[in-house]
Amino acid sequence: MKTHLLIVLLTCLLLTGYGQTAKKPVDYVNVFTGTSNSRWMLGPYAGVPYGMVQLGPDNQESGWMAGYEYSIMNVTGFSHLHAWTMAGLMVMPAIQDFTKDNGASSKAYRGAGSGFHSRILKETEKASPGYYSCELFDAGCKAELTASTHCGFHKYTFQANNDARILLALNFPVEYGVDIRNAVFNKIGNNVVEGFAQTGAAYGEYTLYFTIQFNKPFKSLNGWNNESILTQVDQIKGKKDVGAFVTYSTQANEAIMLKVGLSLVDMEGARNNLKTELDPFGWNFEAVAASAREQWNALLSRIEVKGSELNKEKFYTNFYRSFAKQTWSDVDGRYRDPYNKIQQLPAGGVMYGGDAFWNSFWNYNTILSLIAPDIMNNWVRTELELYDKTGWTNNGPTGLKMTGIMDVTHEIALMVSAFQKGIRNYDVNKLYKAVRHNGMVQGIRPPGEGLSGMERLNVYNRLGYVPLEIDAASRTLDYAYTDFCAAQLAKAMKQDADYTFFLGRSGNWKNQFHPELKMQVPKDSLGRWMEDFDPFSGKHWIEGNAWQYTWYVPHDIDGLVKLMGKDLFNQRLEEGFEKSVQHNFAAHAFDRHQDIAFEYYINHGNEGNMQASFLFNYSGKPWLTQKYSRAILGKFYGNTPYHGWEGDEDEGQMGGWFVIASMGLFEMNGGVTDDPSFDLTSPLFDEITIHLDKMYNGGKPFVIKTINNSEVNVYIQSASLNGKPLTEPKLRFKEMVKGGELVFKMGPKPNMDWLKK
Repeated sequence: MKTHLLIVLLTCLLLTGYGQTAKKPVDYVNVFTGTSNSRWMLGPYAGVPYGMVQLGPDNQESGWMAGYEYSIMNVTGFSHLHAWTMAGLMVMPAIQDFTKDNGASSKAYRGAGSGFHSRILKETEKASPGYYSCELFDAGCKAELTASTHCGFHKYTFQANNDARILLALNFPVEYGVDIRNAVFNKIGNNVVEGFAQTGAAYGEYTLYFTIQFNKPFKSLNGWNNESILTQVDQIKGKKDVGAFVTYSTQANEAIMLKVGLSLVDMEGARNNLKTELDPFGWNFEAVAASAREQWNALLSRIEVKGSELNKEKFYTNFYRSFAKQTWSDVDGRYRDPYNKIQQLPAGGVMYGGDAFWNSFWNYNTILSLIAPDIMNNWVRTELELYDKTGWTNNGPTGLKMTGIMDVTHEIALMVSAFQKGIRNYDVNKLYKAVRHNGMVQGIRPPGEGLSGMERLNVYNRLGYVPLEIDAASRTLDYAYTDFCAAQLAKAMKQDADYTFFLGRSGNWKNQFHPELKMQVPKDSLGRWMEDFDPFSGKHWIEGNAWQYTWYVPHDIDGLVKLMGKDLFNQRLEEGFEKSVQHNFAAHAFDRHQDIAFEYYINHGNEGNMQASFLFNYSGKPWLTQKYSRAILGKFYGNTPYHGWEGDEDEGQMGGWFVIASMGLFEMNGGVTDDPSFDLTSPLFDEITIHLDKMYNGGKPFVIKTINNSEVNVYIQSASLNGKPLTEPKLRFKEMVKGGELVFKMGPKPNMDWLKK
């Protein structure tokens, strides 16, 4: 009997989780989510928040979407930079007969002649924030990777006594291609290799400096310069296909470790980055991995959610993806500006970069302002530093180049939103000058760079729209929104004349609104509407179509409802959602990046249409916002390698939307008005606690609770803020940052009378 009771007691304790370590937010992140059929920037890469280094496996050929593909059972090598249009320094252990060539890793392995890539034992492949590992079958070792902001840390544990090599490659398959114009490897003693690679890329040129420390002296430095094989040398240099390898005689279970310091500034920067970030850890690989993990957990813990384990995994995975941008300045605050001049930041300064801010005002502005205002402030300082040195801010400063990707200037929205939310640790007068300059001066294309500013500003200013023979009709809509942002800042700075000018110009979206078709339609410089107009054609639109872009008036949805008429507005939008359900609200279900991708209705899989479900809050049907935002959260977003994001995740754009929408929040106009407010929808979780920042947001928690929430009970029956009923589907930012509690009562059917009370 006593034994039986003991067994019962132990069983109960196990079932209640007694003695088990509670999962932390970082434990819920699945870094393999969406890594099949994904972009160069998305893979199981080891890094830290805003790390320059995103170290991980590559296994595809060059071209669109190169990098890592989950379904391929080989690894080409492990490269350090997985930034948009940028790559750098691949490392790969090998025991096979030497070859400098690598063939196509996507094809079956056929021995040494196939190249130095290796098959992997897929069941051994493991990854978590800041860490990656796998067993390399043909290389005969276990590969482990971790990273700091500017450094990669490799650990290769060989299984048997063998002659081994560590290859260092510069010319390898990447998404947009690389052109190695000059490269050098130098042997420094018997345990250090240093060098640089001057690389031509899609936008301009960058030079990556690297210093590589080995935990054990190598026997020799060898390498290749195109077709020439070089053995036992002190230096290797050349262009195009240049690489190196060091040799070892390994013992069974011996670990060869490499610490790699990188810089875009100079060799001294690479050395200093390595000394500062990794020297304190010595050769303790596990400690570096633990540090990376803790950095991620500290960030992710700023929001706590209660709900199903599946939804927690989706939430923290998307939260993790939201911080996939990069730091491009060195630890000493030096950086290279877009014109290749070395600049020095004040103490504590950093320079950020990444993929474009294309429509990121719908999600990224919210996340940063609530839980990482320090990062948002640094973004503004980055942009003002670029303005200081070049005369322009930059929409997509990958590697701090003037890329101008998507030809929009949505960094303006981020800067204005920061100002309006009290995030102002910078020169606000300079901010105003930068924003005003962007809206008053024709954009330029610097030599060897992309675009700075608005390239079609002059014709837009003259005609009130961008004509179809000049550029895409979507330019008019982007410019109009940016004008609205500038107007709001002018108002706050009491610049009345500028306010009137920019606000007036923000109405230019109406100049392309066809009065009969009730839709955005391109027209030429003579004012003639486009002939043979097809609302689902991508012609004259940037990665979208007229049907989708008609809704793209984030600053004036009320005006759009009025022009279209509320009944037609709702009818057309409801039809679009009903026809898009079977495609998980992603036109990319047809084709990820070709014209056919634009033929459908709702396209949550690209940035131009991510506001669609929240439009019903403005047309008298907020219950449809609740219905469809919850449907997108469930259908569009997955948690497997094959179903993560049904579209182009870029560098956190899709992830950011999930985070804010699952909390029941959205910012239609990007939070740029003098009284920013959130659009409300149905939260995914039972309880959400946002730990607000102490410096900028008061430091009190803000709690969002739901009563009777479920997959069926997605409709808001009532809502209250700190016990007071809400009479509109909005929450003011300044009320949230006071701390408090927002409570939703949920039900299975819409309460169409909620906001009428």
